[in-house]
Amino acid sequence: MSQSKVYNSAEAALSGVVRNGQTLAIGGFGLCGIPEALIEALRDSGVEDLTCISNNAGVDDFGLGLLLQTRQIKKMISSYVGENKEFERQYLAGELEVELTPQGTLAEKLRSGGAGIPAFYTATGVGTLVAEGKETREFDGRTYVLEHSLRADVSLIKAQKADKAGNLIFNKTARNFNPDCAMAGKITIVEVEEIVETGTLNPDEIHLPGIFVQRIVLNSSPEKRIEKTTTKVVEGA
Repeated sequence: MSQSKVYNSAEAALSGVVRNGQTLAIGGFGLCGIPEALIEALRDSGVEDLTCISNNAGVDDFGLGLLLQTRQIKKMISSYVGENKEFERQYLAGELEVELTPQGTLAEKLRSGGAGIPAFYTATGVGTLVAEGKETREFDGRTYVLEHSLRADVSLIKAQKADKAGNLIFNKTARNFNPDCAMAGKITIVEVEEIVETGTLNPDEIHLPGIFVQRIVLNSSPEKRIEKTTTKVVEGA
């Protein structure tokens, strides 16, 4: 009988998988759809010298910002790095390596890595610092830059619902980078708000098949922070 993919805690799900010096792909967009419990468990594991692939680096006291506080990240591969003062401090002090990548290119690098495509050409970044040192080529009179795909030793992602086989359903825009990160990981661990029996999900509603998921952990009451609340006074209201 095959081993269950469901683990009783985030710590147990990471056990025997995460190690020093690994490359991790972390799902989420800002603070939307991030694997909160898995990130906290990763911090508590004490692993270090990590390369993290993520849309951004969280905020100072939440998301990947927790790992920056404890100096467990040596390199970030990201497309947006605002909202985090500790990130800024470490980068300007030369303590953190940063590889800035256009957002669409980052998504395609992860998707291609998961699909077994080693590299691809894109027009994004041509003529900028992004293209420095990279191969370029012309197609139909337009210049494109060669981008290499990304693979991760471990991917940590967030979904709304999973069955016990690892088939996933994401909640609206919380899908964001999560499927791409899941596909790019050699081992993918998913944090979900609900786990149901295999066979109960409508196949047409499944966003990511369980073949990409090796471990599942339940977090039924995530904090789900938002980055900012902006209000406007409406005259006459």
